Amino acid sequence: MRNIPVVMIIFGGSGDLAHRKLYPALFNLYQRGLIHDNFAVIGTARRPWSHEYLREQVSDAVHETHDEVDENSLKHFASHFYYQSHDVTNVEHYETLKKLAQELDDRYCAHGNRLFYMAMAPRFFGTIATHINDQCLTGSGFNRIVLEKPFGHDLASAEKLNKEITASFNEEDIFRIDHYLGKEMVQNIMPMRFTNPLIKNIWSADYIKNIQVTLAERLGVEARGGYYDTSGALRDMVQNHIFQIITLLAMPEPKDLTSAGVHKAKQALLESMIIPSPEEVKKYFVRGQYLGSDTTFAYRQEPNVDENSTTETFVAGKVKFKEGPVAGVPIYFRTGKEFKEKKSRIDIVLKHINNPYGQAYSNKITIEIDPTSKIYITINGKKIDQPGIRCENLTYEFSKSEMAKVPDGYERLLQDVFVNDLTNFTHWSELKRYWEFIDSVEADWQKENETGDAKIAQYLPYRMGPKEANDIFETPTEHWIYE
Repeated sequence: MRNIPVVMIIFGGSGDLAHRKLYPALFNLYQRGLIHDNFAVIGTARRPWSHEYLREQVSDAVHETHDEVDENSLKHFASHFYYQSHDVTNVEHYETLKKLAQELDDRYCAHGNRLFYMAMAPRFFGTIATHINDQCLTGSGFNRIVLEKPFGHDLASAEKLNKEITASFNEEDIFRIDHYLGKEMVQNIMPMRFTNPLIKNIWSADYIKNIQVTLAERLGVEARGGYYDTSGALRDMVQNHIFQIITLLAMPEPKDLTSAGVHKAKQALLESMIIPSPEEVKKYFVRGQYLGSDTTFAYRQEPNVDENSTTETFVAGKVKFKEGPVAGVPIYFRTGKEFKEKKSRIDIVLKHINNPYGQAYSNKITIEIDPTSKIYITINGKKIDQPGIRCENLTYEFSKSEMAKVPDGYERLLQDVFVNDLTNFTHWSELKRYWEFIDSVEADWQKENETGDAKIAQYLPYRMGPKEANDIFETPTEHWIYE
């Protein structure tokens, strides 16, 4: 598709997300012709900006992310941007926004198509969606809404928000965005699993011992202490990024690759997800907080963090399913701040088999998502100059020229929104199931907090998290592959 007609309204158009991600991504889509002559973007926020000032910000954002820019092309692109100072709680402001949207629709022949992007504090999502509905801000063509995470703080708040959103939009028009689903190696999970007989035929409980997902962050909470202390690693990372990855790893093969087919396979899997009991939470889940160093604050000393906080900056745990190709296989996860390095990776550990050579290594399939993009399979072979078995990696990775072609996750996912492809977005039924799991763990932790004896492991910065995370495995022969 090319030159899709649309008026896009970005709530939070003066914010960091719009500047760093959305404007550069939209420029790339403009360069590729997906949007070109018949589009307009309205940036809204409380700041008293002008159209000209927003266009300057858009140009700056593109220059900051592109080594080379055609200035005439950029000028024409930026001319499609308009600014409307807007208080999302003021009903009258929606009337002004409605008039501007219709004016731009007529000017650019946008065919009544509207795209609403929530790039601001999630506490306003419900308010905005409600006023989009009661002030009739939707157009006569398609009407789609994009929602950033977090979608709720728990199941109850997520259900309330979902009710507010679905009062204005149908489920098939709601794009709950998770930028991890736009990453190249995350999108490679399904092709790897379903197109390679070598991998497809061993993707089962008969051959896989465990699966491990690690999303490690190098930095601490920095300036986000106030927000983070109300969230924590479980809500901030597991409820979305990690669960999306786990779902792709454990889901059955879809009937087809349509959005409906993929989500149906995901839903079938998640219905069988085992919600952990209090005993299982105590045994298979660890929460921790990073300590300080000579150059860094401990979490409880960070600005805007409660000195008695029980919020976790690290979490490790286990997920299991009753159905699907890896039913019964433990899927371990961990994520946290102040790790030794920034790294997102998946390790699929295959069961060891008896062999006439005696000593041998277990085969592993590793998917590195960030900062490198590659897949490698660890296999056994003979040593060259002495008896015995050696371990080698067979690697699938991109060249530098190929990596240069890989689009940013936001560019990829915005394209999907424009062409109406929901495959790489979260369906409500999936999100609801994720929250049921998270709420169960959080409830058990809260009960422990209330005793005054919360078990929160402390860990030194720039390591691999607390040592207690090594104790969540089901058997003594299991351990973290990435150390």
